[in-house]
Amino acid sequence: MKNVYDVLTERGFIQQCTHEEELKELLGKESVTFYIGFDPTADSLHVGHFLQVITMMHMQHAGHRPIILLGGGTGMVGDPSGKTDMRKLMTKETVQNNIDKFRKMFSKFLDFSDNKAIMVNNAEWLLELNYVNFLRDIGKHFSVNRMLTAECFKSRLEKGLSFLEFNYMLMQSYDFLELYKRYNCKLQMGGDDQWSNIISGVDLVRRVENEQVYGLTFTLLTTSEGKKMGKTEKGALWLDPEKTTPYEFYQYWRNIDDADVENCLALLTFLPMEKVRELGSLEGAEINKAKEILAFEVTNLVHGEEEAIKAQEAARALFSHGTNMENVPSTTLDAAIFKEGIDIVTLLADINLVPSKSEGIRLIKQGGLSIDGNKIEDTKFIVTKDIFNDGKILIKKGKKTYHQIIIK
Repeated sequence: MKNVYDVLTERGFIQQCTHEEELKELLGKESVTFYIGFDPTADSLHVGHFLQVITMMHMQHAGHRPIILLGGGTGMVGDPSGKTDMRKLMTKETVQNNIDKFRKMFSKFLDFSDNKAIMVNNAEWLLELNYVNFLRDIGKHFSVNRMLTAECFKSRLEKGLSFLEFNYMLMQSYDFLELYKRYNCKLQMGGDDQWSNIISGVDLVRRVENEQVYGLTFTLLTTSEGKKMGKTEKGALWLDPEKTTPYEFYQYWRNIDDADVENCLALLTFLPMEKVRELGSLEGAEINKAKEILAFEVTNLVHGEEEAIKAQEAARALFSHGTNMENVPSTTLDAAIFKEGIDIVTLLADINLVPSKSEGIRLIKQGGLSIDGNKIEDTKFIVTKDIFNDGKILIKKGKKTYHQIIIK
């Protein structure tokens, strides 16, 4: 059986690693307990988290044991990594609510039966720490000079770095120490922006326990131009169907740039690499087949086969002149609204097709809006009941965004 390290390397996950040959040998000869931490900064996981989830799934499929570390303690402070300003502090209630949502989502992706995966909350040990004892026992192992050279701190020094955030590295390192003691956890994994925190944890375990543990980072999900993926007009691409519908999720992957298809197939699906390379090599109109497969596979993993099929059918109905419009995004409104009529800009804002009325005006002026195939050029256009066909109209925004309005 292929070593999971080789699998992750071939698919393009691995960015940096401590003691690479030692870790590769370890992963090839025994079941390794490893962890990835997730701070509950929102009430849903997003697509950036999903890359980490996929990594855990690869590891578990190869016989290794994942620990999902929920940041009930670290989330009270906030990680300065990759941030230009201090995160807004959350209440305990908000943190707990977000953790509860995370728990439900993770249970969809990993097998927790028979202790094959563990989910723990670092609030268990962080919130009850005695500060003076922590400084004496843990703080003594950290050099301030060395910490200030870490990328997560260097980028913040000019704008200001709070002492609160400066403690984050100690807290995350202490997590690794605790997980090593409690579960014999030998590996911490995370996005490449976590490298400084991860190697500090490796160093702390070595200093306190005189034991060798390992750290590994994987690539961040970016486009071929280096821009972070997973951003939409509405914000992040969420895994919660209430925040990003399965159709919107599907459409995001169906519409990515041609240059990003092979990388996303490698990172976000379990298709064999031979198939990934074959699909990634398609050109011209043929690449759309690869995009459709990508969109279906990722939506299937996140939302299940039924929702993936619905999203695919809706997309085909719109883009391939199919007839099943049942799953196209829609809003049902009271017919009385359209008796006197409503101006198009207000309607667009009300159904959240544009973030603001000014954006709606700009969209129309740029020629990017049509209703049932008819371009709308007047920003004061009034939508009335008589333009509806069988109680429905289909609004098209730009080249790829559709929304159906149904009246009752």
